[in-house]
Amino acid sequence: MFDKLKKALGEFVTDISTRSISEGDLESSLWNLQLALVECDVALPAAESITNSLKERLVGVKVKRFEDIAPVVNSSFESILEESLSSADLLSMAKSKSPFSIMFVGVNGTGKTTTIAKVARYLLDNGVSVMFACGDTYRAGSEEQIETHAQKLGVKVIKHKYGADPAAVAFDAVTYAKNSRVGVVLIDTAGRMQTDKDLMGELMKIKRVVQPDMTIFVGDSLAGNDALHQAEEFNKSVSIDGVILTKVDADSKGGAAISISSAIKKPIFFLGVGQSYKDLIPFDASWVIKNILSKTEKK
Repeated sequence: MFDKLKKALGEFVTDISTRSISEGDLESSLWNLQLALVECDVALPAAESITNSLKERLVGVKVKRFEDIAPVVNSSFESILEESLSSADLLSMAKSKSPFSIMFVGVNGTGKTTTIAKVARYLLDNGVSVMFACGDTYRAGSEEQIETHAQKLGVKVIKHKYGADPAAVAFDAVTYAKNSRVGVVLIDTAGRMQTDKDLMGELMKIKRVVQPDMTIFVGDSLAGNDALHQAEEFNKSVSIDGVILTKVDADSKGGAAISISSAIKKPIFFLGVGQSYKDLIPFDASWVIKNILSKTEKK
Protein backbone atom coordinates (compact mmCIF):
# COMPACT_ATOMS: atom_id res chain seq x y z
CA MET A 1 0.00 0.00 0.00
CA PHE A 2 1.35 3.41 -1.04
CA ASP A 3 4.59 1.72 -2.18
CA LYS A 4 5.33 4.20 -4.97
CA LEU A 5 4.84 7.19 -2.69
CA LYS A 6 7.15 5.59 -0.12
CA LYS A 7 9.72 5.00 -2.85
CA ALA A 8 9.53 8.59 -4.08
CA LEU A 9 10.18 10.02 -0.63
CA GLY A 10 12.87 7.43 0.06
CA GLU A 11 14.72 8.37 -3.13
CA PHE A 12 14.53 12.04 -2.16
CA VAL A 13 16.04 11.23 1.23
CA THR A 14 18.83 9.22 -0.39
CA ASP A 15 19.51 11.97 -2.93
CA ILE A 16 20.13 14.66 -0.34
CA SER A 17 21.75 12.49 2.33
CA THR A 18 25.30 13.25 1.19
CA ARG A 19 24.80 16.97 0.61
CA SER A 20 24.72 20.06 2.74
CA ILE A 21 21.17 21.38 2.83
CA SER A 22 21.48 24.58 0.84
CA GLU A 23 18.88 26.05 -1.45
CA GLY A 24 20.99 25.33 -4.52
CA ASP A 25 21.57 21.71 -3.56
CA LEU A 26 17.88 21.15 -2.92
CA GLU A 27 16.52 22.49 -6.20
CA SER A 28 17.17 19.48 -8.43
CA SER A 29 16.22 17.01 -5.70
CA LEU A 30 12.94 18.81 -5.00
CA TRP A 31 12.16 18.94 -8.71
CA ASN A 32 12.67 15.18 -8.96
CA LEU A 33 10.46 14.69 -5.91
CA GLN A 34 7.75 16.87 -7.42
CA LEU A 35 7.77 14.78 -10.61
CA ALA A 36 7.66 11.60 -8.55
CA LEU A 37 4.70 12.90 -6.54
CA VAL A 38 2.80 13.69 -9.75
CA GLU A 39 3.56 10.17 -11.00
CA CYS A 40 2.05 8.93 -7.73
CA ASP A 41 -1.23 10.69 -8.59
CA VAL A 42 -0.62 13.72 -6.39
CA ALA A 43 -2.16 16.63 -8.30
CA LEU A 44 0.37 19.15 -9.58
CA PRO A 45 -0.78 22.05 -7.34
CA ALA A 46 -0.56 19.77 -4.29
CA ALA A 47 2.85 18.44 -5.38
CA GLU A 48 4.13 21.99 -5.84
CA SER A 49 2.80 23.01 -2.43
CA ILE A 50 4.46 20.02 -0.75
CA THR A 51 7.86 20.58 -2.33
CA ASN A 52 7.76 24.33 -1.69
CA SER A 53 6.92 23.69 1.95
CA LEU A 54 9.73 21.13 2.21
CA LYS A 55 12.14 23.65 0.76
CA GLU A 56 11.14 26.26 3.32
CA ARG A 57 11.57 23.80 6.17
CA LEU A 58 14.86 22.22 5.02
CA VAL A 59 16.93 25.14 3.74
CA GLY A 60 19.42 26.09 6.41
CA VAL A 61 18.90 22.99 8.54
CA LYS A 62 22.25 21.97 9.99
CA VAL A 63 22.92 18.27 9.54
CA LYS A 64 26.41 16.81 9.81
CA ARG A 65 27.81 15.16 6.71
CA PHE A 66 26.85 11.47 6.55
CA GLU A 67 24.36 11.96 9.40
CA ASP A 68 21.02 10.33 8.66
CA ILE A 69 18.81 13.11 7.32
CA ALA A 70 15.74 10.89 7.00
CA PRO A 71 14.26 11.87 10.40
CA VAL A 72 14.53 15.56 9.47
CA VAL A 73 12.81 15.04 6.11
CA ASN A 74 10.20 12.70 7.56
CA SER A 75 9.32 15.14 10.32
CA SER A 76 8.90 17.96 7.81
CA PHE A 77 6.90 15.80 5.40
CA GLU A 78 4.69 14.58 8.24
CA SER A 79 3.89 18.15 9.31
CA ILE A 80 3.03 19.13 5.73
CA LEU A 81 0.69 16.16 5.26
CA GLU A 82 -0.99 16.82 8.60
CA GLU A 83 -1.84 20.28 7.30
CA SER A 84 -3.15 18.86 4.00
CA LEU A 85 -5.17 15.86 5.14
CA SER A 86 -8.40 16.40 7.05
CA SER A 87 -10.86 13.98 8.60
CA ALA A 88 -14.16 14.20 10.44
CA ASP A 89 -16.20 12.00 12.76
CA LEU A 90 -19.18 10.79 10.77
CA LEU A 91 -20.57 8.88 13.74
CA SER A 92 -20.99 11.95 15.93
CA MET A 93 -22.58 13.83 13.03
CA ALA A 94 -25.00 10.99 12.38
CA LYS A 95 -26.05 11.03 16.03
CA SER A 96 -26.64 14.79 16.02
CA LYS A 97 -30.23 14.51 14.75
CA SER A 98 -32.80 11.90 13.81
CA PRO A 99 -33.30 11.01 11.10
CA PHE A 100 -29.94 12.00 9.62
CA SER A 101 -29.91 11.58 5.85
CA ILE A 102 -26.80 10.97 3.76
CA MET A 103 -26.76 11.01 -0.05
CA PHE A 104 -23.93 9.09 -1.73
CA VAL A 105 -22.70 10.18 -5.16
CA GLY A 106 -19.99 9.10 -7.56
CA VAL A 107 -19.21 7.65 -10.97
CA ASN A 108 -19.91 4.10 -12.08
CA GLY A 109 -17.71 1.32 -10.78
CA THR A 110 -16.34 2.88 -7.61
CA GLY A 111 -18.10 0.41 -5.31
CA LYS A 112 -20.60 2.99 -4.09
CA THR A 113 -23.43 0.61 -3.14
CA THR A 114 -21.07 -1.76 -1.34
CA THR A 115 -19.56 1.23 0.46
CA ILE A 116 -23.04 2.27 1.61
CA ALA A 117 -23.50 -1.21 3.07
CA LYS A 118 -20.15 -0.89 4.85
CA VAL A 119 -21.18 2.47 6.32
CA ALA A 120 -24.43 0.86 7.48
CA ARG A 121 -22.48 -1.90 9.21
CA TYR A 122 -20.26 0.69 10.90
CA LEU A 123 -23.25 2.69 12.15
CA LEU A 124 -25.12 -0.42 13.33
CA ASP A 125 -22.04 -1.58 15.23
CA ASN A 126 -22.06 1.78 16.99
CA GLY A 127 -25.69 1.65 18.04
CA VAL A 128 -27.27 3.70 15.26
CA SER A 129 -30.34 2.38 13.41
CA VAL A 130 -30.10 2.53 9.62
CA MET A 131 -32.19 2.15 6.48
CA PHE A 132 -31.54 2.34 2.73
CA ALA A 133 -33.15 4.37 -0.04
CA CYS A 134 -32.68 2.84 -3.50
CA GLY A 135 -32.25 5.98 -5.57
CA ASP A 136 -30.58 4.03 -8.38
CA THR A 137 -33.79 3.33 -10.28
CA TYR A 138 -32.43 2.67 -13.77
CA ARG A 139 -29.46 0.28 -13.60
CA ALA A 140 -30.49 -3.33 -14.04
CA GLY A 141 -30.00 -5.26 -10.82
CA SER A 142 -29.50 -2.18 -8.65
CA GLU A 143 -32.54 -2.83 -6.48
CA GLU A 144 -31.64 -6.48 -6.06
CA GLN A 145 -28.09 -5.53 -5.09
CA ILE A 146 -29.11 -3.15 -2.33
CA GLU A 147 -31.88 -5.48 -1.18
CA THR A 148 -29.29 -8.24 -0.74
CA HIS A 149 -27.19 -5.96 1.45
CA ALA A 150 -30.29 -4.93 3.41
CA GLN A 151 -31.20 -8.57 4.09
CA LYS A 152 -27.68 -9.44 5.23
CA LEU A 153 -27.58 -6.43 7.55
CA GLY A 154 -31.19 -6.71 8.71
CA VAL A 155 -32.23 -3.20 7.68
CA LYS A 156 -35.20 -1.69 5.84
CA VAL A 157 -34.92 -0.58 2.21
CA ILE A 158 -37.31 1.76 0.43
CA LYS A 159 -37.60 1.30 -3.33
CA HIS A 160 -40.00 2.07 -6.16
CA LYS A 161 -40.38 0.46 -9.56
CA TYR A 162 -37.52 0.67 -12.03
CA GLY A 163 -37.64 4.00 -13.82
CA ALA A 164 -39.20 5.81 -10.88
CA ASP A 165 -38.13 9.30 -9.83
CA PRO A 166 -35.07 8.90 -7.53
CA ALA A 167 -36.04 12.06 -5.63
CA ALA A 168 -39.43 10.52 -4.80
CA VAL A 169 -37.76 7.35 -3.50
CA ALA A 170 -35.40 9.34 -1.27
CA PHE A 171 -38.24 11.55 -0.01
CA ASP A 172 -40.37 8.52 0.89
CA ALA A 173 -37.41 6.94 2.71
CA VAL A 174 -36.81 10.02 4.85
CA THR A 175 -40.53 10.23 5.62
CA TYR A 176 -40.55 6.56 6.65
CA ALA A 177 -37.51 7.15 8.88
CA LYS A 178 -39.24 10.05 10.62
CA ASN A 179 -42.36 7.99 11.30
CA SER A 180 -40.45 4.88 12.34
CA ARG A 181 -37.70 6.62 14.32
CA VAL A 182 -34.86 5.27 12.21
CA GLY A 183 -31.62 7.07 12.98
CA VAL A 184 -29.92 7.34 9.59
CA VAL A 185 -31.13 7.13 5.98
CA LEU A 186 -28.44 6.13 3.48
CA ILE A 187 -29.47 7.23 -0.02
CA ASP A 188 -27.95 5.34 -2.93
CA THR A 189 -27.88 7.11 -6.29
CA ALA A 190 -27.08 5.97 -9.81
CA GLY A 191 -23.42 6.14 -10.74
CA ARG A 192 -22.85 8.78 -13.37
CA MET A 193 -20.06 10.52 -15.18
CA GLN A 194 -19.46 14.01 -13.85
CA THR A 195 -19.81 15.33 -17.42
CA ASP A 196 -23.40 14.06 -17.84
CA LYS A 197 -25.45 17.23 -17.29
CA ASP A 198 -28.81 15.46 -17.27
CA LEU A 199 -27.81 12.96 -14.60
CA MET A 200 -26.06 15.63 -12.55
CA GLY A 201 -29.31 17.60 -12.76
CA GLU A 202 -31.06 14.55 -11.32
CA LEU A 203 -28.74 14.65 -8.31
CA MET A 204 -29.46 18.33 -7.87
CA LYS A 205 -33.18 17.53 -7.84
CA ILE A 206 -32.72 14.87 -5.14
CA LYS A 207 -30.79 17.34 -3.06
CA ARG A 208 -33.40 20.06 -3.56
CA VAL A 209 -36.33 17.79 -2.68
CA VAL A 210 -34.79 15.83 0.19
CA GLN A 211 -32.26 18.35 1.51
CA PRO A 212 -29.98 15.62 2.86
CA ASP A 213 -27.94 16.44 5.92
CA MET A 214 -24.80 15.26 4.17
CA THR A 215 -23.58 14.46 0.66
CA ILE A 216 -20.64 12.08 0.35
CA PHE A 217 -18.56 11.50 -2.76
CA VAL A 218 -17.35 7.90 -3.14
CA GLY A 219 -14.16 7.80 -5.18
CA ASP A 220 -11.90 5.04 -6.45
CA SER A 221 -8.37 5.66 -5.16
CA LEU A 222 -7.00 3.72 -8.15
CA ALA A 223 -8.45 6.38 -10.46
CA GLY A 224 -5.79 8.81 -9.28
CA ASN A 225 -6.20 12.32 -10.64
CA ASP A 226 -9.42 11.29 -12.35
CA ALA A 227 -10.88 10.82 -8.87
CA LEU A 228 -9.82 14.37 -8.01
CA HIS A 229 -11.46 15.77 -11.15
CA GLN A 230 -14.63 13.81 -10.41
CA ALA A 231 -14.75 15.08 -6.83
CA GLU A 232 -14.30 18.66 -7.99
CA GLU A 233 -17.12 18.40 -10.54
CA PHE A 234 -19.53 16.73 -8.12
CA ASN A 235 -18.67 19.38 -5.56
CA LYS A 236 -19.54 22.12 -8.05
CA SER A 237 -22.92 20.51 -8.82
CA VAL A 238 -24.14 19.25 -5.45
CA SER A 239 -21.68 20.62 -2.89
CA ILE A 240 -20.23 17.48 -1.31
CA ASP A 241 -19.49 17.44 2.42
CA GLY A 242 -16.84 14.75 2.44
CA VAL A 243 -15.23 11.79 0.72
CA ILE A 244 -14.89 8.04 1.05
CA LEU A 245 -12.05 6.45 -0.92
CA THR A 246 -12.40 2.83 -2.01
CA LYS A 247 -9.82 0.17 -3.03
CA VAL A 248 -7.11 1.79 -0.93
CA ASP A 249 -5.67 -1.66 -0.15
CA ALA A 250 -4.77 -2.04 -3.84
CA ASP A 251 -3.41 1.51 -4.24
CA SER A 252 0.37 1.40 -4.66
CA LYS A 253 0.61 5.11 -5.52
CA GLY A 254 -1.21 6.74 -2.62
CA GLY A 255 -1.71 10.21 -4.08
CA ALA A 256 -5.49 10.33 -4.38
CA ALA A 257 -6.15 11.09 -0.71
CA ILE A 258 -3.57 13.89 -0.68
CA SER A 259 -4.89 15.42 -3.90
CA ILE A 260 -8.59 15.33 -3.03
CA SER A 261 -8.19 16.57 0.52
CA SER A 262 -5.87 19.38 -0.57
CA ALA A 263 -7.92 20.49 -3.58
CA ILE A 264 -11.52 20.50 -2.39
CA LYS A 265 -10.83 21.17 1.30
CA LYS A 266 -13.30 18.51 2.40
CA PRO A 267 -12.71 15.79 5.00
CA ILE A 268 -12.17 12.15 4.15
CA PHE A 269 -14.49 10.04 6.29
CA PHE A 270 -13.43 6.49 5.50
CA LEU A 271 -11.04 4.33 3.51
CA GLY A 272 -12.23 1.11 1.91
CA VAL A 273 -9.55 -1.57 2.35
CA GLY A 274 -11.26 -4.79 1.27
CA GLN A 275 -14.45 -6.51 0.24
CA SER A 276 -16.13 -7.40 3.53
CA TYR A 277 -18.42 -5.13 5.53
CA LYS A 278 -15.68 -4.72 8.14
CA ASP A 279 -13.17 -3.47 5.58
CA LEU A 280 -13.95 0.20 6.11
CA ILE A 281 -11.71 2.20 8.42
CA PRO A 282 -12.33 5.74 9.69
CA PHE A 283 -9.86 8.03 7.97
CA ASP A 284 -6.91 8.92 10.15
CA ALA A 285 -4.25 11.20 8.72
CA SER A 286 -1.63 9.75 11.06
CA TRP A 287 -2.36 6.24 9.71
CA VAL A 288 -1.83 7.41 6.13
CA ILE A 289 1.34 9.27 7.07
CA LYS A 290 2.69 6.25 8.95
CA ASN A 291 2.14 4.04 5.88
CA ILE A 292 3.90 6.53 3.62
CA LEU A 293 6.88 7.08 5.92
CA SER A 294 7.32 3.49 7.11
CA LYS A 295 10.07 2.63 4.62
CA THR A 296 11.87 5.91 4.10
CA GLU A 297 14.49 5.52 6.83
CA LYS A 298 18.00 4.88 5.53
CA LYS A 299 19.07 1.26 5.62
